[in-house]
Order: sequence, then C-alpha cells, then structure tokens
Amino acid sequence: MTVLPPYDHSLTDRLPLLRRRARMLQATRAFFDGRGYMEVETPYVVPVPGEEVHLRCFRTTLEHPDGTHETRFLHTSPEFAMKRLVAGLHCPIFQLARVWRNGERSATHHPEFTMLEWYRTEADLSSLMDETEALLHALLPPSLRVGETLLDLTQPFERLTMHEAFLRYVGADVLQTEGDAQALAQQAQADLREGENWEDLFFRLLLERIEPHIGRERPTFLTHWPSEQAALARRDPHDPRVALRFELYAGGVELANAFEELTDSHEQRRRFEADRQRRLAYTPDQDWAVDEAFLQALPHMPPTSGIALGFDRLVMLATGAPRIEDVLWLS
Repeated sequence: MTVLPPYDHSLTDRLPLLRRRARMLQATRAFFDGRGYMEVETPYVVPVPGEEVHLRCFRTTLEHPDGTHETRFLHTSPEFAMKRLVAGLHCPIFQLARVWRNGERSATHHPEFTMLEWYRTEADLSSLMDETEALLHALLPPSLRVGETLLDLTQPFERLTMHEAFLRYVGADVLQTEGDAQALAQQAQADLREGENWEDLFFRLLLERIEPHIGRERPTFLTHWPSEQAALARRDPHDPRVALRFELYAGGVELANAFEELTDSHEQRRRFEADRQRRLAYTPDQDWAVDEAFLQALPHMPPTSGIALGFDRLVMLATGAPRIEDVLWLS
C-alpha cells in the first residue's frame, strides 16, 4: 500500500483570500467592460523585455524548426505591445497580464505576478486619476484597516506633486537641485554616501522620508515627477522640468505607475539610448536591441494616458493579507 506524504493545507487555509481574488478579477473586467474598453492579450515571450534601468528579466531561447536560435525574454510589462495596439486600434484597451521580474522577492514582491494595465485614448493624467479612483471604489470597501491605521476611501484621494512632497517631508527643492547631488544632500540635511549620485539620493529620500507618510489615511497620487524619472512620459508643457507621471500609494504600498504617453519617436529613441547606457553600467548582461516596432508605432498613437497597477497588491490590500504569496494560487 502506497503511503502518501502529508499534504500542504496552506491552499485550503488561503481559500477565502483566493475567492476574494477571483471576485475582484470578475469585478475588474466588469468595470472596464462598462467603460467601453476592449480586453486584449499580448505575447509574454518577446525580443525586447523593456527598457527599465534597474529591472532584471528572465532570458530564454527560441528554437526555430530549421535549427536556428534566437534570444527571447519574459516581458517585465506588456507596455510596448499594448501601445502598438493603441496605435493601430485607436480605442481604450486593458489587460490582466502575467509579468516577470528576476531577483525580486519580499512581502510585496514576487518574480512572477499579475499586472493590470490599461490605456485610455484622448485622456489626460487628471482624468486617468479620476478613473483609477473609480476603479478602487468599485473593488474595495469604503474603509480598510491597515495595521493600526484606517484607510478611508470615501474622501477624495490626495494629489501631491513630487515638488510639494520633497518640500513637505524632506525640506528640499527637488527641481531646483536636479542633477546636483551635493545640493540636494545639503538641503535635505543628509549625508551623501560614497558613489551616490543625484538619482540614487532622490530615490533614497523618496523611500526613507516620503513614502512612509503618504497614502496612509487616504490614497495618494504622487504626481509630476522630475523629467528624467519618466522615460516614457510626456514632459509637462507648462514646466518641462517635470514629466506627466503619477504613482498611486495606498495603505503604505505603491500600487500603480502611470503616464501621459510620449508619442515622439525621436525623443523616445534618445531616452532609450540613455537608459540603455545606464542599465549596462549597472548590469552588463541586461543587453538587447531597441524595440523598433514600438518606436515605429509611437507617432500613430492618439493622445493617450496609460497605467500599470499591481493586481496582487490590490488583493492584499482588500484582504489584509501580509504577504503576496497569500493571494497567489501557487508560488
């Protein structure tokens, strides 16, 4: 008689969380269907995984029937492919996509996770914030207990520019000091670490002094980032020092990242080349060609705003789950 090993009952224990996840998936599709969006699917195995400087991707090999081979990657986002669809379709689209980012593992990070990404044509950043707020109202209860804090979704979400956030929580003018690490450190009364450049210090101050204070009692849109921190976003025509980008924070977690999309292919190519040089300086093995199909599509895009939201993190917020693995079917 075969004796089976003890079964891991964690799946059964997590069933209420997973049922909530399934209901939220259904509600997400209903939300976008009701607003005239088309659900799309894009390839997961791609020749160009993205151009983010600090993300590491999974690499694989495509074998052709004739015996030749090509390098492929698991995408870190469906962004490039979805923008190509917007350029061709000229209509709002959304996708619940599996994405992969190597080397990421924490309570809120997993190397494979679900990204809710959507693009709204003829929309500016403000209207996309309105829509994102409506989505959270559709998926979450009016208030949530997050640790010792009550997150209130009945009040309008806070809209805070990066310039305002640095003045309020850091005591520094992030735009006036851009590119000058010593000046930013002096205003912030921070010690500049060995080898730390302005970008490194910017993100350290954001992580240590701003993020702990925003999105706690009500969600916060952190908007208008320094232009060099938004490689795929349009610059603000009223202040070219900033890009039309926001991130959404709720319950102490960064949930989403959004842009008014850049459609100038020449400017986009220049930014890609700059990002590529920075990426190779950090991780020389993260090398691939520029996505020419994406660049060719950009001039055909209508004015569009797009957003990527970590769906698993949203489920964590809804359920109170402390770890991302708690809301994944298997990990």
